[in-house]
Amino acid sequence: MTRNKIRVLIVDDNAIDRELLTSFLEEQPDFEVVGQAADAFEARGKVKSLRPDVLTLDVSMPGMSGIQFLSNLMRLQPMPVVMCSATTEAGADVTLEALAIGAVDFVTKPGTGSRTLTEYRDTVVAKLRAAAYAQVRRPTVTGATGAPLRTTPGSQSVPAHPAAARLGRAVDVIAIGASTGGVAAIESLLETVPAGVLPPVLVTQHIPAGFSRRFAERLHAQLPHTVLEATPDARLEPGHVYIAPGGQQFSIVRRGDGYRCVVERGERVNLHRPSVDVLFHSVAEHAGSRAIGVMLTGMGSDGAQGMRAMRERGAYNIVQDEASSTVWGMPGAAAELGAAHLQLPLPRIGPTLCQIVGAVVPPPRD
Repeated sequence: MTRNKIRVLIVDDNAIDRELLTSFLEEQPDFEVVGQAADAFEARGKVKSLRPDVLTLDVSMPGMSGIQFLSNLMRLQPMPVVMCSATTEAGADVTLEALAIGAVDFVTKPGTGSRTLTEYRDTVVAKLRAAAYAQVRRPTVTGATGAPLRTTPGSQSVPAHPAAARLGRAVDVIAIGASTGGVAAIESLLETVPAGVLPPVLVTQHIPAGFSRRFAERLHAQLPHTVLEATPDARLEPGHVYIAPGGQQFSIVRRGDGYRCVVERGERVNLHRPSVDVLFHSVAEHAGSRAIGVMLTGMGSDGAQGMRAMRERGAYNIVQDEASSTVWGMPGAAAELGAAHLQLPLPRIGPTLCQIVGAVVPPPRD
């Protein structure tokens, strides 16, 4: 994006929602609302004529759905898109599909949640600002709906980082943090890892209440891993992936010869609940040198301090590199603090984790 102002096209069949978003953005000196569209067909024409830098897109619209429009857009003219979703299970499912297709981020519309309009405005503005500068890539292989097709674990040969072969360390837990672009990045990382070969994997993705359970269920259904939303006092098991519940803080504690999940309301940390810093600080305290930290794409700096604490306690840390990140805020902040041992492109992180823990990875299938 090269213009002085961020040019936004608002796509929503609800006129009130369109005007609300317009009023939020018109208050900002670095935004310009270049148009509105009430359906996907109108949006298609305005994308071509107005050439916006970023779109807001309602997930549910008459005629052509937001998902179908997004699939076509990402195939033909990839650009940053922020989805606007209802806080329902159906809304969560569609939104997660949109993120897998290529949407940069999403916001939940005001409704049953406790957010004020001011909080909603601030969230919308921050996410659109980040999205406008995000790296959006054209899918190289698509299915019938236009969604990117994922490879299955073991179907491609991706080299680990050479330094991983020299580690030879015992690892009790792997802690992963992510935000903007993280839903797709987490799925992509787990796809490169065979089932059952890693110690417990703990994931804090910035996600609201109601979405995290559906995210865990989606990963569990689509990947050969046991993926669960973390619950209080659950014992961490090898080969399992634990997703931080939206609206809760997620951490771990060592008890006896194992580790347990700690899930509690808690205060927001770095404006987030769940916060990556909360998870990483607990891993530093209770797992120390027997942990690996991974920071994936995300806006802001949440988790950077926690990752540095992990390194100071002897953990080995990896951050996603800038070239493969949708937004290099969180991994960049961790790298700037000196918290990372390696910066890797996303496809190499999973194989490197396997090599660090000494996992035997099946050869690529013909």
